[in-house]
Amino acid sequence: MSLPHPSSQPELTSLRSPRVNAARRLSRRAQRGKERRFLAEGPQAVREAVDFGTLPDGSHSVVEIYTTPEAAERHADLLARARAERVPVLTATDEVIAAVCDTVTPQGIVAICRFVDTSFEAVLAAKPRLVALLANVRDPGNAGTVLRTADAAGADAVVLTDASVDLYNPKAVRASVGSLYHLPVAVGVPVEQAVAGLREAGIRVLAADGAGERDLDAELDEGTLGAPTAWLFGNEAWGLPEATRALADEVVRVPIHGHAESLNLATAAAVCLYASARAQRAPGGCRS
Repeated sequence: MSLPHPSSQPELTSLRSPRVNAARRLSRRAQRGKERRFLAEGPQAVREAVDFGTLPDGSHSVVEIYTTPEAAERHADLLARARAERVPVLTATDEVIAAVCDTVTPQGIVAICRFVDTSFEAVLAAKPRLVALLANVRDPGNAGTVLRTADAAGADAVVLTDASVDLYNPKAVRASVGSLYHLPVAVGVPVEQAVAGLREAGIRVLAADGAGERDLDAELDEGTLGAPTAWLFGNEAWGLPEATRALADEVVRVPIHGHAESLNLATAAAVCLYASARAQRAPGGCRS
């Protein structure tokens, strides 16, 4: 297969070029926030960005793509779709890609993208039935995994509070495996505002916590999960503080039938979101 780009030599070769330096600066949260741009690394992330990255104003999230000649040959169809969206594609040396990417072993392709988050008001205006609300989630891998899980479960939105990790941290973007582009995500919302807004919109807020008085199985048996629901998930190490749990309509625990001490955040989120997804799709909300 011939290379999809007319140049046989990489166009970006210097680690000191202004373009490369600008891309490297996006590894810092402050710079990402200032420019409202981030990096999507690897063919899967770039593919989802190209295919689903149209913003509300009609512009495209992807600003430009850097790729090694070898990766350009492997992903010729992807780059053809990018060019069809008028996204510039530039070839680069392995050293340039390695300098721009956060991973130890880059896959040869990276995209510079515009932020894709939406406002909390827009989330509420869409009348969601299933929402994941992340409060004080600090691990970017967990945040990205919960986003991916919410996408898979058919959730309508994800909301990250102002005390949570940066949605555009490279690890979070990678862990979302493209789901960042599939459903609305609001960021930087104070937890009190988020809970109040969801409740005012008629959405029942359930705090997922191992100390909860309610049991997830009971919620399913009684059919209460069939209603519009937002699951509130807390910090990986210390969960939800009492003041945050008190904001919710109920505090619900995932039953542990074996001898495990607890579930990690991502696993608990998967169990809760899929329980709601099942209930909302079943007659009677999954009553036994």
